Amino acid sequence: MSHTSPVFDVVIIGAGAAGLFCAGQAGQRGLKVLLIDHAEKVAEKIRISGGGRCNFTNRDLDPAAPHKHFVGQNPQFCRSALSRYTPADFIALVQKHGIAFHEKHKGQLFADRSAEDIIAMLLAECAVGQVTHWQPCAVKNIKFLAPGAYPSSATSYQIDTDRGPVQARSLVIATGGLSIPKIGATDFGYRLAQQFNIPLVERRPGLVPLTFDGTGWAPYAQLAGLALPVQISTGAKKTRMAFDEDLLFTHRGLSGPAVLQISSYWQEGTPLAINLAPTVDLPAALAQGKARSRKLIANELATLVPSRLADAWAQREADWQRPINEASDKALARLAEQLARWELTPTGTEGYKKAEVTLGGVDTKALSQQTMECKTQPGLYFIGEVVDVTGWLGGYNFQWAWASAAACAQALAVTPS
Repeated sequence: MSHTSPVFDVVIIGAGAAGLFCAGQAGQRGLKVLLIDHAEKVAEKIRISGGGRCNFTNRDLDPAAPHKHFVGQNPQFCRSALSRYTPADFIALVQKHGIAFHEKHKGQLFADRSAEDIIAMLLAECAVGQVTHWQPCAVKNIKFLAPGAYPSSATSYQIDTDRGPVQARSLVIATGGLSIPKIGATDFGYRLAQQFNIPLVERRPGLVPLTFDGTGWAPYAQLAGLALPVQISTGAKKTRMAFDEDLLFTHRGLSGPAVLQISSYWQEGTPLAINLAPTVDLPAALAQGKARSRKLIANELATLVPSRLADAWAQREADWQRPINEASDKALARLAEQLARWELTPTGTEGYKKAEVTLGGVDTKALSQQTMECKTQPGLYFIGEVVDVTGWLGGYNFQWAWASAAACAQALAVTPS
């Protein structure tokens, strides 16, 4: 091949959160960077995240204990990157660009105006780094060129694209996961990993609504649209995981932050336990009701949980469809127990079309936690969601994108050319 094709220090494939941030950081360290994406618009996932406001990080993230907020075969893998590029670092960048933001709850930070402000900031950082953008531009083929095939003696990659071939000393894959195909998600990163014999951890939808079989769900389908605070848990003993968040009933099952969070820990075939009134002492409240009221159980229950839920719940047993003062203590105890521990087993999830992230991905054992470079394939890096690191809902996945991108950019800048 002639050396007339453009030569870059680094080619980054994928212009989402991780790719854009890495490009800007690498460019500002003096590297010649090309950023390629097959979609017309960059950062669609940022654009739609947080209801269009972008939950760009989380103040509560503890870099010393990533297992608290991250899932994967080895959550400790992300400790190095997260401790070197922290939420405070990204917040400082947001402030430097004059973007107003607010904390919603539990450390979650959102742009006041629009996610577009975060995208504009990342593009401005790329402009400062003189990053070259090619998009829309598909990558057709990638070849690893052994030392000596490059203008210098270093190893390099030849990338064949819609806009012709390019060469680069280093190649960064920031192509994300399989979530939300309608905004351009593909399995490109996983296919490339396989091409270079990089092991993968099995992928499945994460932060995703859960579904139930039609007949089993029929009594609750009428509750679609109802939201309420719950405690939700799954697993037993050491594997038990619980969240205090809002639950949302849908026509096909359950969603809302509580369910999205637990979905990353839920294993197929295992039940969920949901406390539908976590702040109420139900046995005491129902006993008091029995002593002073002649209302129907459903009406009394409606003072403790949303009335639609109270009505649906009372329909479940004949013993609960009478005035509370006529109910047996046993029936009321059973009602309290079932509301506090509603056990149900999902039949599945809403899949990648509704999942916010992809669990699994490039096996962290194959990567350096300091640099994100493949241990067996020089000059090849994986960052962001394509890696087997998945954060909780609430800004954790974006912080992983920024931190893994920063670790990678830092490493690229010190790689000998």
